[in-house]
Amino acid sequence: MKDLNFSLKQLRFFLVSSRHTSLRQAARELKITQPSLSAQLKNLEEALGADLFERTRGGVVLTPMGRVMIEEARKAVNAADAIMEAANFATQGPAGTFKLGVTPSLGPYSLPWILPSMRKEFKMVKFFVREATTNELVEGLRSGTYDVIISPLPFSDPSFTVVPMFREPVCLVMHVDHPLAKQGTIRPDQLEGLEILALEEHHLFFKQVEELCRKFNARVLRDYEGTSLDAIRQMAYMEMGVTFLPALYIRSEIRGRNELSVMSIEGESIYRVHAMAWRNTSPLRGFFRNLSTFFQKTCKEQFGEDVILQ
Repeated sequence: MKDLNFSLKQLRFFLVSSRHTSLRQAARELKITQPSLSAQLKNLEEALGADLFERTRGGVVLTPMGRVMIEEARKAVNAADAIMEAANFATQGPAGTFKLGVTPSLGPYSLPWILPSMRKEFKMVKFFVREATTNELVEGLRSGTYDVIISPLPFSDPSFTVVPMFREPVCLVMHVDHPLAKQGTIRPDQLEGLEILALEEHHLFFKQVEELCRKFNARVLRDYEGTSLDAIRQMAYMEMGVTFLPALYIRSEIRGRNELSVMSIEGESIYRVHAMAWRNTSPLRGFFRNLSTFFQKTCKEQFGEDVILQ
């Protein structure tokens, strides 16, 4: 068996470089010089006895061996990180900065009320929070960009532990001058033909709205897709259409205002389920499970009937 004449740092450099078509771009992300990066990658290739990149005038392209190496390098780096996390956890308990990923349709309307309680409960822990779509969160958790993520279901990966935490109702929202707004509740058949405002397609919430439109024979308004829930709310205020919005957003941004009506649909229970997920290999999985329970409890205390615990 060959001696391992390469380092974890070189594997990390390889993984970053594999995402770029130029070593200059990768070096900029790594905050090192391009010659230093090139030398580290060359040493890695010599230790493995195989070329990982094809160098061209336009930049770099992964070789077949390089493509094979990505997943194995990722496993090695994640395993090394897990060893360090386990050692720190054993000596200090949960401590340090954790990278938490959350969707933009949930984070701003829940975390400001939850994070203060989390800081009090877990005094040695800090959370670095970043918003991304569900697909980006799943990929980031897989690659180690995030330690733990919170996202609406469905998403799955056999390498993750996924813990459903709570259901969040989804309501129909329209301008107060809309003819249906006078009723308080509406029948499902009254949605037929309505133009429904929605987020851009890459958001998971778009897919849910699209399914609701199919169910009620409504129509997704494709002329203008919102980049955020705030954009959708503004369009509904401008009477460009009606929309579906989640309860925590409504609680934060709509309740107490007079220009929009929040409607329920007779005989329908519409909601989305939020889950917390982490890698099965994480040595902090016990802490993350405790964190998910604490998050559930705090959400119920803060938001009452706007969440239903799973």
